[in-house]
Amino acid sequence: MGWAIALHGGAGDIPRTLPPERREPRLATLRRCLDLGAAALRAGRSALDVVELVVRELEDCPHFNAGKGSVLTSDGTVEMEASVMDGTDMRCGAVSGLSTVVNPISLARLVMDKTPHIYLAFDGAEAFARDQGVEIRDQSHFITEENIERLRNAKEANRIDYTQYNYTQPIQAPNDDDNSRTGTVGCVAVDASGGLASATSTGGLVNKMAGRVGDTPVIGAGTYANALCAVSTTGKGEDIIRHTVARDVVAVMEHRGLPLEEAAARVVAGVPRGSVGLVAVSAAGEVTMAYNTTGMFRACATEDGHSEVAIWPA
Repeated sequence: MGWAIALHGGAGDIPRTLPPERREPRLATLRRCLDLGAAALRAGRSALDVVELVVRELEDCPHFNAGKGSVLTSDGTVEMEASVMDGTDMRCGAVSGLSTVVNPISLARLVMDKTPHIYLAFDGAEAFARDQGVEIRDQSHFITEENIERLRNAKEANRIDYTQYNYTQPIQAPNDDDNSRTGTVGCVAVDASGGLASATSTGGLVNKMAGRVGDTPVIGAGTYANALCAVSTTGKGEDIIRHTVARDVVAVMEHRGLPLEEAAARVVAGVPRGSVGLVAVSAAGEVTMAYNTTGMFRACATEDGHSEVAIWPA
């Protein structure tokens, strides 16, 4: 069926009342990144190169919770995470606890390509970034006024993130209709040769404990790819880790013989409602974008001309 690509900008309780000024910049970025990735696949670039390229662009967009748009910990700091996996040979790389790296996804790929390891974190990952000469900035580069305000609201409401309504007491906080800003970003692709790859990047949860690691850098939870399919997830990290969501989609295909769409739907249905979304592609060029939340910022395109950019169910 040829090449295919899918990307996401986060899943959650995204209200249909989300105002255009909040909605349209995100959709425009998804369209631009989709076009960028599709053009790269048409030009013959590998799936691995394409997913890194697309996620770098999403990291550079302050409207999503990754890179420049990363949310803040309870200490008011940034701790970014990312991972990448090449389905051709199942090599993978992951990083977490980053506070100065402009494009965490590219550092994750360098971990994969340049070290004997899979996962580097915090001071060790930052030192590796400096050794590799990747672009770094002072932490203030990543701390936006919007995310300072979001942290303040979360602390006042005594909760973690806007997608988790775990108040000690009901509090009507400002901007509750804009919880979609918590969106992790990710991309999966299959190239013309049938090679598969997945990449995911995030800033974590608003008001999370410093040092918390979510699903994004955990291979098999937030990211997975092999010769059969590639998966990138988004949502509540603790639930995604518990259910090894990304790997389970592949496992259901492998061991139950189900097609991609049915396998993804079955896995998503097995996770607590409101917790997860994913994008996935198969070696045959199939695409699925499944979620059990109100909506998911998502986009996909295939060689046969199908293209979609959406938030909510049709």
